[in-house]
Amino acid sequence: MPDSLTHASNRHASNAAAVWMQRRYFSTISAITLCLTLWGFSDNLVWRVAQPSNTDPKFIFHGLFCLAWMLLFFVQSSLVRSGNVRLHRRLGTAGMLVAIGVTLSTLYVFVVVWKGWDAMPSYIQANRLLLPSFALFVLLGYVNRRKADHHRRYLLLATLYMLEPVLSRAFDPLDPLLKFFSDQVVDTSWWIFFVIVWNGLFLSLFAYDRIVAGKIHRVTAFGYAWFWAVWGVVLAV
Repeated sequence: MPDSLTHASNRHASNAAAVWMQRRYFSTISAITLCLTLWGFSDNLVWRVAQPSNTDPKFIFHGLFCLAWMLLFFVQSSLVRSGNVRLHRRLGTAGMLVAIGVTLSTLYVFVVVWKGWDAMPSYIQANRLLLPSFALFVLLGYVNRRKADHHRRYLLLATLYMLEPVLSRAFDPLDPLLKFFSDQVVDTSWWIFFVIVWNGLFLSLFAYDRIVAGKIHRVTAFGYAWFWAVWGVVLAV
């Protein structure tokens, strides 16, 4: 194939990828985070509904607020994709109220369940620091609601910050299969999954920026650096 045709084909493929990413990326990744949430907490929702946490008010309210946030994030992203910006904006206030509920209910669970910083494993310590990060980035998303490129990134990053409980529970539905492996193998596999999936979701936003805009958006870079700064503090203490 002549070089000119090769370059034209590459440009066409690049343009097609950019159009697809621009239209579908945020609705797709919001669907992924929602599916991960439903999968990770499927025991509460489906196959172990009699467990004590399902009758504990603090966990019920916390779980409902977090699920509502994931559902609303998916709905809002889908509304933008379909062009229904008016309803998207109307639901913005509801999103802020749900985010406040997520923040306060999670904070209450931290205070009641975990007695001091040293009682927490490292991933719980990171989650505790990422909670105010979630609240801050939701606030920044609201403040920047007229700047669509900033708004959508702040809210996605805020959502990714709160994924620790989801990813921590992602192996629970696989318990019947994991019983054939040693605890060390299961723990190692869990950590690999935890690190790869969490970072992979952040890095997908970098790929979106590259494909759509040709450069990394400053909110993307700042948000990922913030994420690793939190983990750096946790691992260093």
